[in-house]
Amino acid sequence: MGAEVMPVTVDASGMKRGGKPYFIKGAGGDTMIPAMVAAGANSLRLWGQDQFGGAFPVAEQYGLTISAGIWLESECSWFSYHNPEHCKKQTQRVRELILEYRGNPALLSWGLGNEMEGDGKNAALWQQVDQLAQLVHELDPAHPTFTAVAGMNADKAAGMNQHAPHLDYVGVNTYAALPGLRTDLERMEWKRPYVVTEFGAPGFWERPKTPWGAGFEQTSTEKAGFVRSAYEKSIAPGGACLGSYVFVWGQKQEASATWFGLHTLAGESTALLDVMQEMWTGKAPANQAPAITALTSTQAGQVLAPGASVMASIVATDPEGDALFYRWQIANDVTQRNAVGQELPCAILPLSIPSKAEVKFSAPAQPGNYRVMAYVLDGKGHAATANFPVQVK
Repeated sequence: MGAEVMPVTVDASGMKRGGKPYFIKGAGGDTMIPAMVAAGANSLRLWGQDQFGGAFPVAEQYGLTISAGIWLESECSWFSYHNPEHCKKQTQRVRELILEYRGNPALLSWGLGNEMEGDGKNAALWQQVDQLAQLVHELDPAHPTFTAVAGMNADKAAGMNQHAPHLDYVGVNTYAALPGLRTDLERMEWKRPYVVTEFGAPGFWERPKTPWGAGFEQTSTEKAGFVRSAYEKSIAPGGACLGSYVFVWGQKQEASATWFGLHTLAGESTALLDVMQEMWTGKAPANQAPAITALTSTQAGQVLAPGASVMASIVATDPEGDALFYRWQIANDVTQRNAVGQELPCAILPLSIPSKAEVKFSAPAQPGNYRVMAYVLDGKGHAATANFPVQVK
């Protein structure tokens, strides 16, 4: 016989699992789970049922809980929350998933949709969410439920307050706005608890851009500093905040190869992981990622002629004084997606750049948008990252 289900409750005093206080120290994603546990995480977030089969057994093995997201449709040309038949089919799908996984001991909560709310003014959408929340309470009273919104605003708060009273808490996906989230929710008169269901450094939509629309990404050191401050302001104090899920454990291609992941494509961990381990455990890792003081290039964000000379330099240090190594790449900065809309890794050009802190190389001969990627490695499995966009025209 497997482990028993531990009931999870949410009220004004916070979240309890098996009758004991439970603060979510989580990450989004279902890869490298042993390393996630070693860093001090206690929960992982899944966005859709396609992840359930592989993640639940591993989470149970390592003692992690799962925030189980059930994908709900957005209002679109082929699905409408004003259409009873559409809602009925979606309800049946949700029912089947709850019945299948409600007895899993790793289950923490049910996520009803992710960022499907639009501007928050669709009352019919919130009404279906509330009906589904009641369905969760009926079929699985041992686990709470929430919906995750793309940032919180007054219309979303009002819509849920008026039409979705049965949600146990709200999940907020937020990046640049995280430092002010706690006070923003108070101003919007949100009275229920919240979980920060996605967070990280400012997203590509929140950063300065080149004339051709390429975002200027922060260095991994800048990201870690931002997240530390934001976590301490809006998450760590607890209270109405039940915890959080950093985005994203592992590596993810989105806007660039390094914008969101706590790891590089080669598997090295960054300073953001060091910060999260310290937030989760109260103690920083014994060996931490290098820190970048500056990446400079007069060609950053510029339009270049084919084959033009490019010079760049990076200043970095290591907390433990480890010897530093450098890896430079030029990536094609054009987004391509697979059949389900996920970004595909950008092609790395076969150009040789010296493995030094200061480099000189030639821009690509082929016109297009590119990103110069710099990695600083400590030889101990850690990396610092930085990059800048250029256009060849």
